Amino acid sequence: MAESLHLYWVMALSFLISLGLTWLARAYALRRGLMDQPNKRSSHMVETPRGGGIAFVLVYLAILLWSMISPFTTGEHSDQLYLTLLMGGGLVVVIGFVDDHRHVAVILRFAIHLIAAVIAVTLLQMPSIDLWPGLTLDGWWLKTVSVFGLVWLLNLYNFMDGIDGIASLQGISVLCGATLILIFNHAASEATDWLLVLAACMAGFLFWNWPPAKVFMGDAGSGFIGYALGVFALYTADAYSISLWSWLILLGLFVVDATWTLGVRMLNGERWYQPHAKHAYQHLARKRQSLCISSGVSAVRCRTLAHRWVILHGLLINLLWLLPLAWFAAVYPGYGLLLTLVAFVPLLILERLLGAGYE
Repeated sequence: MAESLHLYWVMALSFLISLGLTWLARAYALRRGLMDQPNKRSSHMVETPRGGGIAFVLVYLAILLWSMISPFTTGEHSDQLYLTLLMGGGLVVVIGFVDDHRHVAVILRFAIHLIAAVIAVTLLQMPSIDLWPGLTLDGWWLKTVSVFGLVWLLNLYNFMDGIDGIASLQGISVLCGATLILIFNHAASEATDWLLVLAACMAGFLFWNWPPAKVFMGDAGSGFIGYALGVFALYTADAYSISLWSWLILLGLFVVDATWTLGVRMLNGERWYQPHAKHAYQHLARKRQSLCISSGVSAVRCRTLAHRWVILHGLLINLLWLLPLAWFAAVYPGYGLLLTLVAFVPLLILERLLGAGYE
């Protein structure tokens, strides 16, 4: 894509169109009454329109489709990657869009997500994953793990979209981190182009989602991000100099928090699929907000400051801790499992200290 469509112009155009379309999506939500009302489980204090993530998703899928079918597009491209994102991602977006408007049964949502995951492992060339030097997981075992991993990833992204800007900023961070690893390993390619274009589309949405958020992402946007990140992980790990472990490490904050919190809630006999505010990042935001209020600042202002503090510190963890370890996992894939454990242990300690999974 970079040769024929001029990557930087495409990124700039993606950002601007996403910026404008998110404004339209917000206006649509206001007109239709698609509002998230504050309650004891929520992290916001004023009613806010939801479903704005559909804007950046539509922009990205439109550019993807144009690049696939346009006679003016030349150069390297992968029809399997395009079809996976358009078909599987499209299913995730449709069910998410419906869910943003009215409740969708959990079993139906899970079935659609499962179909999307099967599409991915069917169309893509599956990589192998090194568990240890000389010990590799591949074949049907890896396909099975990948299907359920994709379903979990797109759902955990929805679970983790609980404070202003967190899902957007984390997604951009992971996409740019993976791009840097590929560039460092001299594997800049069509894949990095599409990572950066998606990041640009999400940046247009983040303008409206930055604390204090003027619109929330919704299921269509969050589900697509999770699915797309999983698809890119499988695709690039097979074709380029990056490991699945690298992607798992880059996603560490979300993977650890969502998995730990879900595990605790299941052990406590709770209905894990119901809304809650027990993630570590939500506990941390409330602690920062309470500290701010005690200094005499208004509750609404403190909420905004707390959300900014949490998401920016998450970004620092990504840049200073997870990204270097993810790069090492790409260079030394045989030690990816060990490096993932090294990356996750401090995060697990934070989960325990913050009381994730509990009130």
